[in-house]
Amino acid sequence: MGGLAALAAAVVLAASPVSFLQSHAAGGAYAEPGGTTDALLSSWAVLGLHAAGADSAGSLAYLRSQEPSLRTSNDIALVALAEQALGARNDDLLARLQMRPTGQIGETLNSTFWGVLALGRSTPATTRFLLAHQAKSGGWSWFVRGQPDSNDTAAALEALRVADVHGRPVARGVAFLRSFQNRDGGFELTRRRGSDAQSTAWAIQGLVAAGAKPPRSAFAYLARLKREDGSYRYSARYATTPVWVTAQVLAALAKKPFPL
Repeated sequence: MGGLAALAAAVVLAASPVSFLQSHAAGGAYAEPGGTTDALLSSWAVLGLHAAGADSAGSLAYLRSQEPSLRTSNDIALVALAEQALGARNDDLLARLQMRPTGQIGETLNSTFWGVLALGRSTPATTRFLLAHQAKSGGWSWFVRGQPDSNDTAAALEALRVADVHGRPVARGVAFLRSFQNRDGGFELTRRRGSDAQSTAWAIQGLVAAGAKPPRSAFAYLARLKREDGSYRYSARYATTPVWVTAQVLAALAKKPFPL
């Protein structure tokens, strides 16, 4: 029994976020425990694993097979980013990202952030659009004239990095983003919602993209959410969608903003 206990302990110690994600793959596609595979979750897993320097065997073929089913600009951009992480830039897929005369890409302000990240560039019109929709608070929202939040602000800072924007807009975005950190070290999506792993991961990536140092307390918060199987809890209170959460945390732990 002692030998079995020691073996079990060794397995627990060996559990890592990478091994957890890879254990939930089938033919390059990923699913939550007890769930079904889909292109978006698989794209998140690919991005997390790539950020950690790990393989995702078969994922490129799977993602390419799912391209006809993609409907929104966000979905197209996310899959395109994952394919690029796997070494394949798909110009036909990127051509489906529609740019309006205003510079907006896709349906929302958020889809514009993602469009810039997937394309790896920003036109002058799109850069003006991004800057014009920075709120007085310094943050950005999902929709034009929406309520700014931490996640969208982090994504906007990543897009501004691609657009080679520096100075006051970035500094204001960083200050706004930092205001979402709580005493537990984690970041929250919106005011008084409470800290969660994904918002903390987004904040870390956004700060890195802006050239700002993420607080050590944010990493300590994430460390407290790690489970014995290598996955991460969504928050201190909830453990849900562990594949998605863990994939996003991996990119933050690697301190790598999008595009990877």
